[in-house]
Amino acid sequence: MSNLTISLIQTRLHWEDKTANLQMLEEKIMRIAEKTEIVVLPEMFSTGFSMRPEELAETMEGETVQWMKRIAAQKKVILTGSVIIQEEAADGQISYYNRLIWMLPNGHYGVYDKRHRFAYAGEDDHYTAGNKRLIASVKGWKINLLVCYDLRFPVWARQSPPQLRERGPGAGMEYDVLIYVANWPERRIHAWKTLLQARAIENQCYVVGVNRVGDDGNNIRYSGESMIIDPLGEVLYTKKDEEDICTITLEKTHLDSVRDKFPFWKDADAFMIIKDEEE
Repeated sequence: MSNLTISLIQTRLHWEDKTANLQMLEEKIMRIAEKTEIVVLPEMFSTGFSMRPEELAETMEGETVQWMKRIAAQKKVILTGSVIIQEEAADGQISYYNRLIWMLPNGHYGVYDKRHRFAYAGEDDHYTAGNKRLIASVKGWKINLLVCYDLRFPVWARQSPPQLRERGPGAGMEYDVLIYVANWPERRIHAWKTLLQARAIENQCYVVGVNRVGDDGNNIRYSGESMIIDPLGEVLYTKKDEEDICTITLEKTHLDSVRDKFPFWKDADAFMIIKDEEE
């Protein structure tokens, strides 16, 4: 397992304008000069945080997913962020998802459907909840991928019970990096910053949180404050109010050292997430 380089894009989004957003993001991605392995975009990067999936949703064969395939292949990076996706069941019923897509350069991909829908904004009235986590693997790093409001629910992000782990410094830990893509409003930004650091400390992992800036079509303001945090909770990067592209290398030796010197993970409580019957 070697070091891992990640780029995050903190940007304004054109409200419900897929064409403008994809063009803008393509220009930003192609401007990344440093060698990078993963590029992280905000939540609903092609539309903004919209409650109109009936008008804006695409299928997995749609333009945005095809765009992700092309950009990932051209730039030779893994590209991730969430988009509005619709799926039709055998009985013709259509469901909408706030779906994070983990797109590899070879066109293969994984998906994570946002588990915790933001009822305060009516997300639960329009979108179907996911019930499975996605933990990807890159160069031996395990990466847990989540979306915005999931941040408020620590059990969903918690490392697996210690009884399931192997012995040794950090051996058998479920993941090494936790990524949140978000549209997190400025008015609640204190919670965003505090909880990102808490997730890093309690899970002894790197945390990457990517938020947007600017105002959306509902006159909600976003201050960005995307963050990269180390396993001790130290902030390695943050930026307020400005559009920015940050590329940073996560160090394996530092991760191993923290888990070896402070093996708090060995003392964690055992637990099991029980799915609802309807799932």
